[in-house]
Amino acid sequence: MPEQQSTGRGASIDRAGALDRQNGYADLRGYAGIGDGRTVALIARDGDVDWLPIPALDSVPVFAALLDAEDGGRIRLSPVEPFTTTRAYVSGTNVLQTTFETASGVVLVTDALVTGVAGRLPWTELARRIDGVRGTVAMTWSVEPGRALRTAMPWVDRTVHGPVIRVDGVMLSVTGFEHGPNEPGTHSLDGAFTTSQGSRHLFAVSGTSREPVHPPNPRNVDRGIDRTVENWRAWSREFSWEGPWSDAVERSALALKLLIHSPTGAIAAAATTSLPETINGGKNWDYRFAWVRDVAYTLQAMIRFGLREESQAAVSWMLTTIRKHGPELEIFYTLDGRIPDDIVHTQAPGWRELGPVVCGNDAKHQLQLGPYGDLFDVMRSYVDAGNILDAETGRSLAAVADQACDDWQKPDSGIWELEEARHYTTSKLGCWQALSSAVHLAGLGQIPGDPARWEAERDRIAEWVNENCWSEDRQAYTMYPGSDELDASILLHAPSGFDRGERMSLTIDAITAELGSGPLVYRYSGMREEEATFVACAFWRAGALACVGRMDEAKSLMDELVELSNDVGMYSEMIESGTLDFAGNLPQGLSHLSLIYTAILISELDA
Repeated sequence: MPEQQSTGRGASIDRAGALDRQNGYADLRGYAGIGDGRTVALIARDGDVDWLPIPALDSVPVFAALLDAEDGGRIRLSPVEPFTTTRAYVSGTNVLQTTFETASGVVLVTDALVTGVAGRLPWTELARRIDGVRGTVAMTWSVEPGRALRTAMPWVDRTVHGPVIRVDGVMLSVTGFEHGPNEPGTHSLDGAFTTSQGSRHLFAVSGTSREPVHPPNPRNVDRGIDRTVENWRAWSREFSWEGPWSDAVERSALALKLLIHSPTGAIAAAATTSLPETINGGKNWDYRFAWVRDVAYTLQAMIRFGLREESQAAVSWMLTTIRKHGPELEIFYTLDGRIPDDIVHTQAPGWRELGPVVCGNDAKHQLQLGPYGDLFDVMRSYVDAGNILDAETGRSLAAVADQACDDWQKPDSGIWELEEARHYTTSKLGCWQALSSAVHLAGLGQIPGDPARWEAERDRIAEWVNENCWSEDRQAYTMYPGSDELDASILLHAPSGFDRGERMSLTIDAITAELGSGPLVYRYSGMREEEATFVACAFWRAGALACVGRMDEAKSLMDELVELSNDVGMYSEMIESGTLDFAGNLPQGLSHLSLIYTAILISELDA
């Protein structure tokens, strides 16, 4: 049976999510992600692959039933008769195993996006291996590409080497053994077979975009699954963490690894687009970009774990991209380091028809000051970990610090990318954090120039925040001067070092009272009526509690939060407080890295 979990409020939740679909749409809690360093597939509990962009995560997806049950496309695999499922990742990997149990028998399905001998393959290769465990089970499968968010139409092309499916430049080949393929249809391929105890069956979908396709030898694919398991385990062996909540930390690190775009080193904020931030619909955004904020937070975790290759690649990508488009910081970039195009609205209906479905994000036009702090904080951690900045990077960072000295006085859209520009408290503290780190790096001789101005402006920001952003009435730092509204992102500035005293402790209490819902937290005042709770904010609260010395509360809160993932340890962007349903894009990097960062913070402060 699926795992049940108490919410601590007299209710319980199936951590695996519902098995049944609503109008063809699966429960968001039911998805598990697999990846190969370039793209991510999301697999529902019933065995359908409902999301797989090819060749890269930010490509227009040809398998997108997640957002369009009728025309989005999926890769099906399931027993013919009714079934139940249980799932788990192979230990230390992002290879998924699902056990299907029917009245007549049991089968084990192993799903992997296969990697090569020397890293990722030049093509996308989804492998599905089916092992008979007990009895006999009649199975069916199909490869049904969709209409690329209703912009194209798939068709089956019969070639000298077998059928391929073409969709707007994407070419797909299906191979396998003991998989019982039927005659090709006009838009899809399918088949059926029956397992027995000890039997093995396999089919694989290989794909390219505007390139020739390689139909792999299915026996090589079978070996490739085992190689992929070992490749993931080799990576996990380099991962070093023996502190509390170690299982949740390791699984979150593996989830973050799915979001690293290995061709460039960029880190995507999430694997999907347009999943609504409330279960009733609304606030649909594309998160398949590299936010400076999320890159910086992820780098903090990778540096702490000693993951040298990923951290070096991400730092190099971030600095090269900023220099290319600077000196002003953009909020986010494409995974190949470009300024994103304008937003495009598609005709797809969206998850459970709660559209719109968009490609792109309007936040590209905003001024946000928080990335100053994010950039400098990660560079400080990078240098303190034993790395040395090159001269060009040092000069570039000095110029960015000078820019922050001027920009902190401007209104901006804040960390939450709001339409109304204001003097948001967190934005000012981002600049304070940037200039504090700039002074530190200058003292180490890593960036040039006289840090006197940076130090003076840092202190001026601190004075301004303390005078203008503290409310005696609310006994809290407020969202912006003259406001009674609260903002959970203030909690980030206990770990940043701005305030670990009484004012921050009182702010935690005020946020808990107004924005809290059990262990979960809404982003800012007024959001209880508009959206679900924001997962990262809940972990930020635990970290802030530890910073102000309330360690028992911090640990107890973390114990609750690590149980709110789904059955395979994945978090979405948001969680509905009453039902604990997932909302927003997933897997969400900020949710996972906030878990990691908070676990590390509590462990270090409690040492």
